[in-house]
Amino acid sequence: MTTLTASPNRMAQYWALTKPRVTQLAVFCAVIGMFLSTPGLPDLQRVVAATIGIWLLAGAAFAINCLVEREIDSRMARTARRPMARGEITVMQTLVFSGVIGGAGMWVLYNFVNPLTMWLTFATFVGYAVIYTMILKPATPQNIVIGGLSGAMPPALGWAAIANDVPMQAWILVMIIFVWTPPHFWALALYRRDEYAKSGLPMLPVTHGKEFTQLQVWLYSIALVATTMLPFAVGMSGLIYLAVVVVLDIIFLWYAWQVYRHYTDRISRKMFAYSIVYLSLLFAALLVDHYLWF
Repeated sequence: MTTLTASPNRMAQYWALTKPRVTQLAVFCAVIGMFLSTPGLPDLQRVVAATIGIWLLAGAAFAINCLVEREIDSRMARTARRPMARGEITVMQTLVFSGVIGGAGMWVLYNFVNPLTMWLTFATFVGYAVIYTMILKPATPQNIVIGGLSGAMPPALGWAAIANDVPMQAWILVMIIFVWTPPHFWALALYRRDEYAKSGLPMLPVTHGKEFTQLQVWLYSIALVATTMLPFAVGMSGLIYLAVVVVLDIIFLWYAWQVYRHYTDRISRKMFAYSIVYLSLLFAALLVDHYLWF
């Protein structure tokens, strides 16, 4: 019988189950939360432990997502090469893998970080793997909005890991990702709308049409710009962050306007790609501002 360590190829398949590129962005935002939670440098040993624990639980949640959506993934070109979609890994192997790395993540967080972070991260796991993947995603075109909270939680997890608390500033970071998620994901859904139609998922461009989704991308982008001003408005960041985020927001709004008024699949694809860069640079600007602005 195939084991979890059967071969380098098998290890690559298990690695793919964790959706590493998505996990990296989530963990990056969590790490930024760790550094923003304290005026000086955080305890680096705790940073490492929290990063490992959050990464493991995020990977476990994505593995469950791949398991639940294996048939849907097999019908979409973007996801058809995933190991579960190709039948390269069995249901039991995926469950064992998710249980092992998820359990290890909880153990690390409880013993080397704090119980608050463990429980918050576990709640995020349940929110994504169960509430979003199993309940919301196949049931409503607002799935990405309602279920977006679980994907927005990493900064709060990182903040809790160092401060053992989740104050208003942490929730502002969560709100930024929460509002960013719909235009980010709907840009993808727009140029992949035919695939989503085949998948059977009630994604917004399929249920409400392309034009309605384009409008929603524009409206949520305006809301995102307002939300990204909050760190400066409440005094948790200074002029360095403000200058960077203004430039990032102008570019984001330009893409959103093009999607709304001059739509092509090419511009929607570009907006999706930029939205990932946008979030990374925004959080990086918060970090730089935190240590350089006086």
